[in-house]
Amino acid sequence: MNPTFGWLTLAPVLIPAVGAIGILLLDALLPTLGRVHWMLGALLLAAGAATATPVLLDTAHRSRATLCTEGTCWYAVDHVGAGLQLVALLASMCVALLAYPIRIPHERAPIQVALLLTSAAGAVAVAGAHDLGSFLVALEVSTLPTIALVVLRARHAAIDAGLTLLTTSLVSFAVLAMGAGLWFAATGTARLEAHAALQAGDNPDLRRILVLSVGFIVAGLAFKLSLAPFHLWTPETIGASSVPVGALLATTSKVAAVAALVAVFRTVTDLSSASMASVGVVAVLSMTVGNVMALRERGALRFLGWSTVAQAGWIVLPFTTATADSGRRSAQYLAVYALATIVAFSVITALAHAEGRQHVTRLASYGGLLRRHPLLGGALLLSLLTFAGLPPALAGLTAKIVALQPITTGHLWVLAVLAAANAMLGVAAYLRWVRIMLGASIDPEEPDPVHPVHLFVVGASVLALLVCSVLPQAALGLFG
Repeated sequence: MNPTFGWLTLAPVLIPAVGAIGILLLDALLPTLGRVHWMLGALLLAAGAATATPVLLDTAHRSRATLCTEGTCWYAVDHVGAGLQLVALLASMCVALLAYPIRIPHERAPIQVALLLTSAAGAVAVAGAHDLGSFLVALEVSTLPTIALVVLRARHAAIDAGLTLLTTSLVSFAVLAMGAGLWFAATGTARLEAHAALQAGDNPDLRRILVLSVGFIVAGLAFKLSLAPFHLWTPETIGASSVPVGALLATTSKVAAVAALVAVFRTVTDLSSASMASVGVVAVLSMTVGNVMALRERGALRFLGWSTVAQAGWIVLPFTTATADSGRRSAQYLAVYALATIVAFSVITALAHAEGRQHVTRLASYGGLLRRHPLLGGALLLSLLTFAGLPPALAGLTAKIVALQPITTGHLWVLAVLAAANAMLGVAAYLRWVRIMLGASIDPEEPDPVHPVHLFVVGASVLALLVCSVLPQAALGLFG
């Protein structure tokens, strides 16, 4: 049987991957284009997102598979996978648009755009990977370019942060490789198949190896998701990166990790609740550490780094029950989180470009923002309320209910109470920033006007967040 090759199914991966090569070739031919490459990258990512939507619009909820031979398909995307691909591509597109107006040496632009496209292609590929080889390679392809993007800022703090991220990535890969080896030892196959996992689960000895394998894989992905206690790189790296790159680390990289978790957990739904208890412990620990540290943080970007740690706990919370529905609920929460994160980072990028980075990296600098910049202040307020799950940002509240429902259905009441307590702790952390915004005004000296492209990203992302709040069932229903 000849292998199949579905161009449309692979288009969300191929467009950014081939586009990265095309950007470099274009720069060799026309080296004077400079920042125009950012706009070209945004268009390529938008095209990739458009090719991911047919699966989402299929009311029959059929998955699309390709690279099939002898009845085995090595790449397949269902509603959840296509939804994660859409989130990754749109988030990366917003990053490209945010970076477009920023003044950087023109020779760096094509390299940075190519790295961004490569990272997006890796994140998208993880959502369709059905074997350990593709799984591991795609994860690293999504991670390694972000290290270069952090370091290319060429400041001492950014280089240190890049080295921290590189070390974390290497440790994460080593742990993942160990998990992959144990998976092969338990199941006898390199494919992520439910049938093979079920057969291994019937043998007590192989079941122990399988549980250990899942533990290693979850630990390796916890580094990428910024889950405590594997989170220490997050606030430092996001705080030292350029603001758009910080947005990339907080969104697209997380999509890749969640797509990997979905690929693993949809094959091991028969594992005992005791085996999954560690996921619940890590989720609650991550929420607690992130919220407590955010309450103490004085830097805006580092605050969002700690927020990422706390929100990662909510993202993985549904996996505690290891049901067939866990991946969908985790993806739904991630989509709302990613959208609110893009809103927050787009506001900070706009302010940093207009007033200077040094002025907006401190939380105290946001005093009176709602009066100084009603649009930017209102957008940031909506984002913070979404993180906290407070009205009128009903998207955040709905997402928390979606994440908690498997826990209550499974009668995991201790975990539910701890999650609810952390929700209240998170409210205190985010309202702390809101209180600063409502306080005394701190006017910068002669700020530049906000760039129209930044205003467009802020407006478009706020509109999408409002739609998710007004029609949450329509937005979250994209995942099936």
